[in-house]
Amino acid sequence: MKIYFAGSIRGGREDAALYLQIIEHLKNYGEVLTEHVGDPALTSAGDDGPTDRYIHDRDVEWLLQSDVLVAEVTAVSMGVGYEIGRAVAVGKKVLCLFRPDAGKNLSAMVAGCSGIKLVQYTSLSEAQSAIDQFWEENA
Repeated sequence: MKIYFAGSIRGGREDAALYLQIIEHLKNYGEVLTEHVGDPALTSAGDDGPTDRYIHDRDVEWLLQSDVLVAEVTAVSMGVGYEIGRAVAVGKKVLCLFRPDAGKNLSAMVAGCSGIKLVQYTSLSEAQSAIDQFWEENA
């Protein structure tokens, strides 16, 4: 199984450590194509490719190769929203994880989309359980 993990890069890296923990859990289910999103050395400059075009084309290719998309959507990110929209448009299974206690508002475009499984959580263990349940439902 190929997994596309989406998390904020240029929208802010405050959740990078959490992304890394989620990615490590996702590896129980398959290959995470976007493992770099959890790299603590990756900054909000988005320095994971030589040009914006390169990053876009590479990531869209990974997205299209993936079987599912899992996104942590607490940090506001235009790129993550774009990736989710592309995934829904091509019929990928999509799980979005959101921490309501972080004091951020979730986009209605994510919360209201019937093509997205949205789970609100407060701890890493709850996020991991949501991932486990998502796999049980979509295996």
